[in-house]
Amino acid sequence: MLSLALHTLRTRWVTFTGTFLALCLGVALLTVMGLALASSTDAPDRKPERFAAAPVVVRGQDTLRVPTPIGVRTEKLAHPRPVPPRTVAALRALGPVVEDRTFAVRATGAPADLVGHPWSTAAFAPYELAAGRAPRAADEVVATGDWTAVGRRLHTAHGTVRVVGTTPGLGFENALFYSDARAARLSPVSTQLVVAADAAAVRRATAPPRPVGPSVLTGDARRLADPRPDQDREAVTALNALFGTAGGVAGFVSVFVVASTFAFAVAQRRREFGLLRTAGATPGQIRRTVVAEALLIGVLASAAGCALGGHAAPYLAARVVSDGLAPAWFTIGEHVWPYHLAFWTGLLVALSGVLAASWRAGRTAPTQALREASVDTGTLTRGRLLSGTVLLLAAAVTLATALLTDPGELLHRKSYVSRPMLLITAVALLSPVLVRPAVRVVAWLPARLPGACGLLVRENAAAAVRRTAAVAAPVLVTVALTGSLLGATATLNEAKEAELRHRTTADFVVTPTASGTGPALETTGTGLAPETVRRLRALPGAEVSVSAASAVHTLEDGVALVRSEVRAADPKALAAAVRLPLTAGRIADLDDDSIVVNEEWARHTVGEQVTVWLGDGTRRSLRIAAVMPTGTGDNGVYVTPANAPDAPVDRIDVKVMPGADASAVRTRLRQAVQASSPTGARVLTREEWLRAVSPHTDGTTRLGFLLVLGLALLYSGLSLANTLVMATSDRVRELASLRLAGATGGQVLRLVAAEALTVVTVGAVLGLLVAALNLLGMRAALGLLSAPAPIHLPWPSLGTATAACALVAVVSALATHRRARPIN
Repeated sequence: MLSLALHTLRTRWVTFTGTFLALCLGVALLTVMGLALASSTDAPDRKPERFAAAPVVVRGQDTLRVPTPIGVRTEKLAHPRPVPPRTVAALRALGPVVEDRTFAVRATGAPADLVGHPWSTAAFAPYELAAGRAPRAADEVVATGDWTAVGRRLHTAHGTVRVVGTTPGLGFENALFYSDARAARLSPVSTQLVVAADAAAVRRATAPPRPVGPSVLTGDARRLADPRPDQDREAVTALNALFGTAGGVAGFVSVFVVASTFAFAVAQRRREFGLLRTAGATPGQIRRTVVAEALLIGVLASAAGCALGGHAAPYLAARVVSDGLAPAWFTIGEHVWPYHLAFWTGLLVALSGVLAASWRAGRTAPTQALREASVDTGTLTRGRLLSGTVLLLAAAVTLATALLTDPGELLHRKSYVSRPMLLITAVALLSPVLVRPAVRVVAWLPARLPGACGLLVRENAAAAVRRTAAVAAPVLVTVALTGSLLGATATLNEAKEAELRHRTTADFVVTPTASGTGPALETTGTGLAPETVRRLRALPGAEVSVSAASAVHTLEDGVALVRSEVRAADPKALAAAVRLPLTAGRIADLDDDSIVVNEEWARHTVGEQVTVWLGDGTRRSLRIAAVMPTGTGDNGVYVTPANAPDAPVDRIDVKVMPGADASAVRTRLRQAVQASSPTGARVLTREEWLRAVSPHTDGTTRLGFLLVLGLALLYSGLSLANTLVMATSDRVRELASLRLAGATGGQVLRLVAAEALTVVTVGAVLGLLVAALNLLGMRAALGLLSAPAPIHLPWPSLGTATAACALVAVVSALATHRRARPIN
């Protein structure tokens, strides 16, 4: 059997080239993903940055710890607590104490991520003066890096300051160092400090009467005092999800393409297998021959794929680092297990793909050697019908179950990436039933045009069901994945934007200049200046709602500590300037002893008491005043400012009162902001605000889609070209007969091109059907979550994918069918 398989590979090398390339690329991608995943665990121990030279760092409580029956659950606090004054006094008795402060600084012409610190903390990095001197007066600063110079004046949100010194940048921040007194006025709350004393003595002095208290950091643990100490872990987690998704899609598409190619190859070789059966070969020998062919291809393609993946992985690592999607330390390490995993997976894919085809080959009767009919029969076997029906039912049942139990699950990326695969496989298995009517619909108009070309295209494609299904399958995969993935994100983003528009009734929104909300506030805890808030509250002719970002934690089922984002606002002003969607209760009932939750909470009945931990770790029992629908996940929680201690004001909604002059209100608004914080705040109209905060696809998602869809398109091109080349051997005599009947070479080529375009259109229609069904499921979920939105099909991307498939199909068909001559 092995010698026969080798002989077959030598004589039919063109037939197996596409399968080899598809499998090789799949194994290469699995190798790359495996190496990337393995290398992500090689994260070096992060060293302290801001406090690399600090003896001991004492940090106020920054972690919530809640005991449960299965252990202590922990979460980071939204607002870490300062070190208690009694503890600070005890530490001062041990040695010098330097209080650290970090706050956002917004200055004209300065880096967007500029932060401020007291000068006394500079020595702990350590920063050393390269020019000038230390700051002494309130309007003097020392700058890091080379973006400014000594003597230059900077216009900041806190007033104009003069640069009196510069230090070389250390790479992890852009900072301005103020005098200690000025820094204390700009950021009164200090959550961490440095103590020049023995660590053991510091631990004894900070030992709290309760289990939770300040943390004493020494050695490498001092990195926990740096901003976002877990950013590397977060980036690696996102990369793992990205590479895992791409690897899963690679495996799926590989099996799909390989199985489709082997199935078509077996169908083409019916006469060959019939001759072998006539010569005495048993069904088992036929099956073993086909499996041996797949085994040889699998070994060769897997080995080549491992080599290709090993060379490509460093380029991918460099790309994700340069795009800021991975930490600078991320490189591909020396790992062996990804090669083993990719190689044996490739071999398994090859054998899995040929399994059904080999069974069909073994059932070939000796009479097939005499077969001359071109019309395919028996294309939908009972096994194929059963498998396709089961997968179709599985897709329907899982969708119905998700809609009935947890509609929000359908909005997660892992769901709308994986769910299309069920439908794609089901439709591909049932394609013999779908292809013939689809061809007749697509070719209905061309068949009625003058001339015989349209009629021949329709009948040829409808008669050769196996060939049509094999060519349409890769187009189906490409279009279905493109429509499902891009359509899901577009539909979800549109629903989120609709929610934002519904909630935002303010005519103007004031936010910090840095980013409005988000990272700057998260790392520095600095929002709008108090003077700005005071002036805007007094603005005549307008309803003003001041809100701050915070968080609360709840314990669900007694074991799960769940964090919810919170906005703290005065309920009366909130009701006047913001339209909150409510399913029960009233915003007016919100007070210091209550909370507004959404239906995603385990308890969401108006009047019910819920136990929560506030952003600073304080435990409280609050009454539910109102309930919002779950929506797309952005309907957070609302409390009064009393339940969000130390939360910075990061948003002010301004609604013009009835009868007031909107232009006058806007002028006074801008004047108030300019007078109190000329560079620290920005005034946006409603439309400008919506454009600024509307959801968009982040870099990791874009790279993931590029990998997944690029892979699908590449596989489609290979499979299309390979299938059309394979079909040439069966059609040379057919096309030569057309030439003998009087058809010109141009007419034959036009016929071949038209057939290719017709079959690609059929695949695109089936793929569009799969994408539409997936998006309809997402639309139903959004409707159940009270966030209805129309489905959004990415027509430009769908058109591009279909056009690329059509181009490959036409070029391959014309290039291979030019060999047909009348003498054949």
